[in-house]
Amino acid sequence: MARRALLVGIDDYQSLGSLTGCVADAKAMHDLLETNEDGSPNYDCRLLTSAQAAVTRKLLRASWIELFENFEGDVLFHFSGHGTPTKVGGFLATSEGDKEEPGLPMDELLLLANDSKARSVLLILDCCHAGHMGNPAILQSKGSIENQAQLREGVTILAASRPGEPSFEEDGHGVFTNLVLGALGGGAADIRGRVSAASIYAYAEQALGSWDQRPMYKSHADRLAPVRRCEPAVSDSLLRELPKIFMEANSPFQMDPSYEHTHPSANPDHVKIFDKFKLLRNARLLVTEENRDLYFIALGSGWVRLSSLGQFYWKLAKGKRI
Repeated sequence: MARRALLVGIDDYQSLGSLTGCVADAKAMHDLLETNEDGSPNYDCRLLTSAQAAVTRKLLRASWIELFENFEGDVLFHFSGHGTPTKVGGFLATSEGDKEEPGLPMDELLLLANDSKARSVLLILDCCHAGHMGNPAILQSKGSIENQAQLREGVTILAASRPGEPSFEEDGHGVFTNLVLGALGGGAADIRGRVSAASIYAYAEQALGSWDQRPMYKSHADRLAPVRRCEPAVSDSLLRELPKIFMEANSPFQMDPSYEHTHPSANPDHVKIFDKFKLLRNARLLVTEENRDLYFIALGSGWVRLSSLGQFYWKLAKGKRI
C-alpha cells in the first residue's frame, strides 16, 4: 500500500514572532520518514518550509487537498510552527498570519482527514495549543463536557501540548519533534523493530515531566501500523522458530555442555541454538535458571525458559501471526 507524507516547517512569520527550529524539524522528519532503517522505502515525502518560500494559507490549503485527494494509502502530516487558539478553535499559523487571521483552522485539516479515503491518517502537530487538533469547535461546551474529539476510524493525532499550553523549542528543534525523531530512530521500536504512533507517544510522554508541556494522543484506530521500521532486536525468522524449540510456551529447555562451543562435547547444532538463546535473552524474551549466564547454564546442565514477553511471541508464532 502506498504511503505519502507532507512535512511543514515555518520559521519566518511576517507579523507573528519568528521561530528557529521549525524548518529543521520538517527536514529531519523528512529524512527519517523517507526510508526505514534498512534503507527500504517508507513514505513518499514532500517538504514545505519557509526556507523555500512563504507558506501561505493558499499554499497550505492546496497542499492539504493534494495530500488527501483520491488517495487510499497511509497519510502522514507533520506541522512545526505557531499554533493559535481563537474563539472558533485552534489555528495553524501561516507565514502571513496575524492575530486576527492567523492561518488555517485545525478543524479544516480534521475535516479533510475524516472525509478522506486514506486507510490511515497520522497528524503530528508541534505547535502551541496543538491539543485543539481533533476537537471540533462546534462540539465544545462551556459546561461540564469540553475538549470532545471526533475522529473517524483510522485517524490518529499526536499533539505536542494540551489545548491551553505552549510548546517550546530547544537545541535547534521543537522539544516534541526532537522526541518524535528519537522515537522514529529506534527509541520507540518494539522487538520486531516497528515504531507505531502509540509507541511514539509513550516514548515522548515519559520524557516530559509534570512541569513540562504535556503531549496528547488521540486515536480511533483498529490497528497499530508501523510508522517506521527499525533494526529488529530479534528477526521474525527466529521468532517463528520459538514453537519448534520450545514444546509449549512455558516449557523449560534443558541444556548441557554440548551447547557451549568451547566444550569438548560441543555439538554444532546445539551451539547454533545457544547463539539463538543469546539473542533472545538480550531481547528479554528468555530467562535462565537463577538468572545465571548462559555459559554456566550449559556447563551445569541447567534450564532456560521463555519470559512472559517471549511466551507472547511464541503464541504469535504458533498462530502463524508472524
